Amino acid sequence: MSINSYDVQKSQPDAGGGTHTPSEMDAKDRRQAIIDWVLRDGSVSNEELVSALGVSQMTIYRDFDLLEKEGWLRKMRGGATASPSALFERNVMFREREHQDEKAAVAHLALKDIEPGQAVFLDDSTTDLQLARMLPNRAPLTVITNSVSVIDVLSSEQDLKIIALGGTYSHAYNAFIGTATSNAARPFKADVAFVSTSAVTEGICYHQSQDIIVVKQAMMASARRRVLLVDSSKFERQALYEFSPLTAFDLVIVDGSIDRSHIAGMHEAGVELAIAEPGGSGNRPD
Repeated sequence: MSINSYDVQKSQPDAGGGTHTPSEMDAKDRRQAIIDWVLRDGSVSNEELVSALGVSQMTIYRDFDLLEKEGWLRKMRGGATASPSALFERNVMFREREHQDEKAAVAHLALKDIEPGQAVFLDDSTTDLQLARMLPNRAPLTVITNSVSVIDVLSSEQDLKIIALGGTYSHAYNAFIGTATSNAARPFKADVAFVSTSAVTEGICYHQSQDIIVVKQAMMASARRRVLLVDSSKFERQALYEFSPLTAFDLVIVDGSIDRSHIAGMHEAGVELAIAEPGGSGNRPD
């Protein structure tokens, strides 16, 4: 229930003949209203929520604590925002909505790296989720993943064998993460691992979560070929924990919106680079 929809409903009679009041929202509806507000506007203030929902500042603070743990928002002075930071990566639902065309172009070009009969790793990234939707075109395949979103997309495909990597479930990533998940990945030897990252700075990949990093690293170690899928926005962001140098990948695929200075830097470092254009065309190394 969004805050806007609740504003319309709150003055209407309830089943018992009385009227709803904001304070009667249960915790689940209230938190969903906060999520809807942040999804719509990108941020929200404490005062706006107290006024709209009819609850105390302490209730809003408790809601923020829970929603931040789930990756829905990041607390800030006087409110909350959806903007990422060095320590905060947004919930998968936010990330799916961002840079969709760029991610689709990257995924289309990555599809050319897959042949029927192969075994491939897909991580929890939303770019890999775009790639997952294209995999029936390369069936039969074995897909090894920690992403519940990927499993949901592919579960009805009869020609795709899905191997799920278990571990600790994360609401923020809709995926299994942590040491147990990385340990589950290590016994395999896949043909290729497709992974992404939150940020790229000076030729190094970074991420906000060490529990995510260990899974990506295990996938890379357990694959014959390693491919990084990264849209151009990641070169303008920061994250706290070092993940991998770009040179550790056999191929890095980026979209055509990337700043030319980043391309020059990668070429100078010896990174194998492919530039994806809309529709899946692009320049690939020989």
